[in-house]
Amino acid sequence: MTITIRPADYTDAADAAILIDLLDQYARDPMGGGKPLGERARAHLAEALAARPNALTLLAFDDGVPAGLLNAFEGFSTFACRPLLNVHDIAVHPDHRGKGLARHLLDAAEAEARRRDCCKLTLEVLSGNTRARSVYEAAGYHAYELDPEMGQALFLEKAL
Repeated sequence: MTITIRPADYTDAADAAILIDLLDQYARDPMGGGKPLGERARAHLAEALAARPNALTLLAFDDGVPAGLLNAFEGFSTFACRPLLNVHDIAVHPDHRGKGLARHLLDAAEAEARRRDCCKLTLEVLSGNTRARSVYEAAGYHAYELDPEMGQALFLEKAL
């Protein structure tokens, strides 16, 4: 088994198709919401990501077969006055799980964050996704808190 990780080229039709296929597989999984990727995303995601200079997609290949992806976006920490890298999606195709691809993707994202002089990496995970949480914790991720007496940060959203 040979695992390779490389950045996606959003303008390359093959990479765009891999991105959509893997993200759709993830979206259909209960951990991704259990619904197929919407038509708008299927039709425009690669070009929309290409228009964002701080977007990063890493593709994982298992013996040359597309097997996983990581989407991340650069943000900014006002407290550190440095960029940060937020991991937005990690998806590993079910046929390739248990081979360490998520860890390889996280390690590659960390290398890119260091190259960009980021102060930290961030990500969110469903509390019930114990498999992913164990991978993240083994890679050094932990719940975010500024003051233990104030508790851990919560991830909130407001749909528009």
